[in-house]
Amino acid sequence: MVYFVFLGIAICADQLSKQWILGSFQLYESREIIPSFFNLVYVTNSGAAFSMFADVNSPWRHYFFLGIGTLAIVGLTVAWYRLKRENSLYGIALGLISGGAAGNIIDRIRYGSVVDFLDFQFKGYHWPAFNFADSAICVGAGLFLIINIIEVRKTANEVK
Repeated sequence: MVYFVFLGIAICADQLSKQWILGSFQLYESREIIPSFFNLVYVTNSGAAFSMFADVNSPWRHYFFLGIGTLAIVGLTVAWYRLKRENSLYGIALGLISGGAAGNIIDRIRYGSVVDFLDFQFKGYHWPAFNFADSAICVGAGLFLIINIIEVRKTANEVK
């Protein structure tokens, strides 16, 4: 059940934040929140992470990303089903990743591209804009790695 709760939380947080951006900003508008560090900006991304493949002019690109996202959610759901007995935290991690993927799929279906709006910079380095779905994917992936490290160590100690 934890998996579906975190999947839902990620989707809701992502879609509500994007609705606020769409209702409050014009495309490419930027508002400085913390000078020289954080802005809110409304941009779109028709590619993958960090706009990879955004310049590929193929009518199949859109369907490719929809298919990959859908396959990822199916694979993550199967992984959660298999791992849920090992550690309940897998439900949180995999739910966040799946919810993030679903949030971006919803954008691709509704708008044809993903809405990004979190814009960070630090000491001259400007990170590509992203959204809450992307954050959920990264936090979930990090948590998944930490859980795996803990489980491997636990298993190694049990074998001794």
